[in-house]
Amino acid sequence: MANTSFKRLQISKANSQIVIATSGAAFIVTFSLIAGQALLNKRSYQNKVIRAKETAVNQLQENVKAANNLSLSYKSFVETSSNVLGGNPAGTGDKDGDNGKIVLDALPSQYDFPSLTSSIEKLMKDNGYKANAISGTDDELVQKKNLATGMPQPIAIPFTIAVTTNAEGAKNLVALLEKSIRPINVKSVTLSGSNSAAQVTIAAETYYQPRKGLNIELKVVK
Repeated sequence: MANTSFKRLQISKANSQIVIATSGAAFIVTFSLIAGQALLNKRSYQNKVIRAKETAVNQLQENVKAANNLSLSYKSFVETSSNVLGGNPAGTGDKDGDNGKIVLDALPSQYDFPSLTSSIEKLMKDNGYKANAISGTDDELVQKKNLATGMPQPIAIPFTIAVTTNAEGAKNLVALLEKSIRPINVKSVTLSGSNSAAQVTIAAETYYQPRKGLNIELKVVK
């Protein structure tokens, strides 16, 4: 009877050891599988990060090259003996200034209605006209939101000019506006009064083109 109890005790002890050993082995196998999967996921993620960084570096190198080419082209554009209007790049006359300044004057990157009315008034005064009124809607608050994210497009700025002149002066005024360095599209001309005292009202529009914003994106690699 004592021997039977002893054998049962040994069997029970052996079973316990087997259960413990099996549990330990199962834990090690499970941990190894989880750890291996984690390492594979980490390796896959690191490969994605490396590829993303390589793409970013290649794009940066292309951008630097394009920036250098653009700088050389701009330098060649502005450093000319005469500008596109035939004026002196270093002068201060109406047709003077380098090509870069002329382009910005012709198509500004910012909306500025007061500056527009001042330039039109000066243009008319220099050619013997006196504007009775230069009117339009100063829409600066709304236009400030026009920061181009894609390819910038010109935006129209409508305005109206009222002048008292003669019939010949009215004809020449339209031609004068069309020859302005700043593109002016004459929409309509209204005449009233006599030939010697004609009331001329011109509805027209000019343009500005919003600058293109530089958007630097942060990409999250998943």
